[in-house]
Amino acid sequence: MAARVDARQMSTEPAYGKGVRVRRFYTKPGVHPYDEIEWETRDAVIQNAKGDIVFEQKNVEVPKHYSQTATNILVSKYFRGRLGTPERETSVRQMVRRVAKTISDFGRSGGYFLTEEDANVFEAELTSILVNQRAAFNSPVWFNVGVNPKPQCSACFINSVQDDMRSILNLAVTEGMLFKYGSGSGSNLSNLRSSKERLNNSSGKSSGPVSFMKGLDAFAGVIKSGGKTRRAAKMVILDADHPDIVEFTWCKAKEEKKAHALIDAGYDGSIDGDAYASIFFQNANNSVRATDEFMQAVVNDGEFYTKYVLGKDPCERFKARELMHQIAEAAWECGDPGMQYDTTINDWHTCANTDRIYASNPCSEYMFLNDTACNLASVNLMKFRTENGGFDVEAYTHACRIMITAQEIVVDYSSYPTPAIEQNSWDYRPLGLGYANLGALLMSMGIPYDSEKGRNLASALTSILSGSAYEQSAAIAEKLGPFRGYAKNESSMLRVMRKHRDAAYRIDEEGVPTNILSEARASWDRALAAGETYGYRNSQISVLAPTGTIGFLMDCQTTGIEPPIALVSYKWLVGGGMLKLVNETVPEALHALRYTEAEIRDILNYIDTNDTIEGAPHVKEEHLPVFDCAFKAARGKRSISPMGHVHMMAAVQPFISGAISKTVNLPAESTVEDVMNTYIEGWKLGLKAIAIYRDGCKRAQPLTTSKETSKHETKSETSITANANATIGPSSVGETFTPRRRRLPDERRAITHKFQIGPHEGYITVGLYEDGTPGEVFITMNKEGSTLSGLLDSFATAVSVGLQYGVPLKTLVNKFAHMRFEPSGFTPNPHIRMAKSIVDYIFRWLALKFLSSEERQALGLKVESASPILAEGDAEADIVKEFVKEDDRQGNLLSQNVMKDSVSGVQSLTATIDNQADAPACDTCGSIMIRNAACYKCLNCGSTSGCS
Repeated sequence: MAARVDARQMSTEPAYGKGVRVRRFYTKPGVHPYDEIEWETRDAVIQNAKGDIVFEQKNVEVPKHYSQTATNILVSKYFRGRLGTPERETSVRQMVRRVAKTISDFGRSGGYFLTEEDANVFEAELTSILVNQRAAFNSPVWFNVGVNPKPQCSACFINSVQDDMRSILNLAVTEGMLFKYGSGSGSNLSNLRSSKERLNNSSGKSSGPVSFMKGLDAFAGVIKSGGKTRRAAKMVILDADHPDIVEFTWCKAKEEKKAHALIDAGYDGSIDGDAYASIFFQNANNSVRATDEFMQAVVNDGEFYTKYVLGKDPCERFKARELMHQIAEAAWECGDPGMQYDTTINDWHTCANTDRIYASNPCSEYMFLNDTACNLASVNLMKFRTENGGFDVEAYTHACRIMITAQEIVVDYSSYPTPAIEQNSWDYRPLGLGYANLGALLMSMGIPYDSEKGRNLASALTSILSGSAYEQSAAIAEKLGPFRGYAKNESSMLRVMRKHRDAAYRIDEEGVPTNILSEARASWDRALAAGETYGYRNSQISVLAPTGTIGFLMDCQTTGIEPPIALVSYKWLVGGGMLKLVNETVPEALHALRYTEAEIRDILNYIDTNDTIEGAPHVKEEHLPVFDCAFKAARGKRSISPMGHVHMMAAVQPFISGAISKTVNLPAESTVEDVMNTYIEGWKLGLKAIAIYRDGCKRAQPLTTSKETSKHETKSETSITANANATIGPSSVGETFTPRRRRLPDERRAITHKFQIGPHEGYITVGLYEDGTPGEVFITMNKEGSTLSGLLDSFATAVSVGLQYGVPLKTLVNKFAHMRFEPSGFTPNPHIRMAKSIVDYIFRWLALKFLSSEERQALGLKVESASPILAEGDAEADIVKEFVKEDDRQGNLLSQNVMKDSVSGVQSLTATIDNQADAPACDTCGSIMIRNAACYKCLNCGSTSGCS
């Protein structure tokens, strides 16, 4: 085998004669890929929630088929050079050429190509793949390749830590530098002795890993706030048999309760507000690492012992099921901890003779040796659809081979944060090829996501991705030699390759076209045969990442392995503004299901009006599962069940070198037992990791903090106080103020609103002052004379007196919104889909009617609704508008902001699970981000937290 050559010994001159052959597939000799694309010039503009421009670059050249969203994001994120200077990139041609040519030149000097012609073909093919959105690298590649001589190309890192103070502090330094530059980091702290163990040569006890987690969390928070407003991407793991596992399990949930108490006391409850800023563990995802021994004890209701870190002697005895119940209960309360299944992870470990796998990156898709890094790339599955609705297997495998070759090339030419990570990257060369748009692909082919056919097809496509990539890795190893650690790990590497191949032969053929199933198996036959002869260039080859920003870059309808969120989506227009559209995949699905053009028009019109396909004309009942999405529509009843997500993960896991970045969303009414069963089923089905998020489990509410917002809020409160003729305000020493009551006139306008929460119906009547502000509230329940009706009547009287004495409505809303008690349930109001109580409904409705969008945002209430709360033609709106006209002249509080809908309203009214509940504000545009697996992404400008 050829000796390994690394970047430290390479020259910049081309080296041919020992590399691989590259064949043409997408390109033609003598024709540049750019010449086969129609181009146009546009402006790239990104606005924040207030309509202020936060980014603008005019006259940029992009392929005509790119959406405006893709244009805005790639120009703002990936164009290099300072704005307004000649060095600034102005065309996608320049951006793609910078990356594709630089990587190709790395390959030329690294000896990756047999001839100069092969190098030229590779550059042309890579250029075609990238510019046509067939695949994309993770963000660090777009940021740094062609800009820095030694670019940082990896998004995912795993760091080790030992049981001594120097190592712990070194971990803080390493993580800090990674956070500074936007990368994610994960560590297993189980090496740190527990709080139940003694210090060396001392009678004192160790402070334990949870104590050090506070310090590491604080550093992450400081670096976050000192650089960008988004939270750091960080994973913390502790083994289930560590003596401090119970403290670790509850650490975030207990801090969450502190935040709740502070919020109830009036402190700012936003993600960056005083309540959450004063508690620990908010900058990390926590996971418990469990062995099969522990999980089997859970199933059998057996006993389990924790073990001292020093000496490994038994520490405490637990009923394993009771400990798992605590883990599930903590996750039910705050979303953490997730689970990682240690035995399964290490059973699929290709380098077991070097060391075990202890940890993962923040999103849990990259799992490998400590002190390693992984550069990611994702293939866009929708780009391999054929005109007749089939799937082009040959085009898909070719793209996978070209992309994995490009990822391999940059390993030696990249920079790394520590010498250990650099050396391990050179020695083991782990890579992370994945895909995006699986949910859109299945829907477009008329296959339900939550079905055996859908899972079988996903299994086959994932098998092809990893099999063809490992085959290419073996082809490169034939020419340049396998990774340095291969000889030591040959037996474990080939054992895992055989496990992948065996899984491929177990794929059920139902729903899988013959050509796809055949290649899903044959690719592993070829990969294993080549590996047995030549070894592999890469120890790992594939992961399924969340594909945040790069999903926008490729105009993906769905990210990673996820199903569609909803049947409607939002598109940025070239001239600015947004347009609500039916998801582009829906008409393709209707064509695949053989509906006529006239029927399709009727169905699309119905979805556009109702945000759901349920009840649409012509649609057959048996076709409804094809259109099931992650969340229920406001007027619908269908969605993909939580276990539907788990089963999809289980279907593709056997074909992934690493794992899958995905959070299983559970509805608010889920129980602790539901969480526990999800964790147990994940283990039984062979997953490597799983995380859950229960709707409403966090009280954090999104808030963009800025001086402008603060000023606005101050003016608003002052204005309310002035309107109420009250003298409450900042007090001076020795002064006493007496509030005055502002009574309503004997004849006053009023608004009456009918509401229903579950089976309970009632009416809210709000009496208005002459200026349109509320001065009294009446609450009438259908069952008069009941205890509930009497209590609500008394409560409404107290609220009315408070309003008349000048208590700001926003203060009352902040105090009473989101209170949880029975009766609670679903409501027909599309703006308040789920009411936690009658009081919760009343005050959220009052906020939507009478507070400005900025005030609602400051209170953590959703303000980016898809349509104005007071719509044109609404009788209630007409009443308020009469007051607005007069109040605008008087400078009063109630302004046109009440009617205004935010331009950044990209969250559809279809979601019944709140995937923004604990999301931070975007550091670029200020819009509220949404959950994307275990991280967050911004639907406005494409920014992400965590791996991208």
